[in-house]
Amino acid sequence: MATAVFFHAHPDDEALATGGTMALLADQGHRVVLVVATNGEEGEPVDGVLAEGEALGDRRATEVAESAAILGAARVEYLGYRDSGMAGEATNEHPGCFWQADVDEAAARLGELLADEHVDLAVVYDPDGGYGHPDHIQVHRVGTRWAEQAGIGRLRWVTLNRDSIRRSIEEAIATGDLDGMAAASLEERRERAEQEAFGTPADEITHAVDVRSVVERKLAAIAAHASQISPDSFFLSMPIERFTSAFGAEWFVDPDAPRKGEPFRTGVLLD
Repeated sequence: MATAVFFHAHPDDEALATGGTMALLADQGHRVVLVVATNGEEGEPVDGVLAEGEALGDRRATEVAESAAILGAARVEYLGYRDSGMAGEATNEHPGCFWQADVDEAAARLGELLADEHVDLAVVYDPDGGYGHPDHIQVHRVGTRWAEQAGIGRLRWVTLNRDSIRRSIEEAIATGDLDGMAAASLEERRERAEQEAFGTPADEITHAVDVRSVVERKLAAIAAHASQISPDSFFLSMPIERFTSAFGAEWFVDPDAPRKGEPFRTGVLLD
């Protein structure tokens, strides 16, 4: 059986971006390892979720442990950097944040953390980090450097299918059956999806992993991140049928083997 390392920036990224693929690999008997670069200290907590005096980073660590258990991950580790916050924020300049980390030093730290693993598959973000978040971009840089240095044969970039996401958002808006908060969140996502740094065009994506068989576990893993994702959020308020339609596939790029007009590869990243 293979060992697959999923390297993510913050707690909740694993569930949103790769939850289904992680669950499928675990169900097939593969060893799934999750490494999170930061504790997500700069996230915006849902009102009323944190107890008095509770640190957001501590809560998010608890949440990612629950999510990882739902998805079948065998190991969860942290790289130990501070959350950099969104692009353009003053927190990007904090000397301890991930965005300020030296790429070679961070890659070496990742290598030391995983020295006891025989890694067959490494999953990081695409070069724009999916949507331009500094920590996501840094995951791409650090994870790619580590994979090169470690001689890992299979490197995959998790991405967003720009064309599919835009289409799904327009369809959801057209139905008009979301409440006010979910509709506002959807509108924000539509604005983000219009940016060229958002996702990857479909013709540049190599893998479309069908996760419909484990979509309820993916949804449960997302819901585990209650400090960031409220029950009336875009993700959790839509009917399961629409969620499955929108998020029943996860998208990846094999940077060493472009698709060149052939059908999407549908294997769970080990092909």
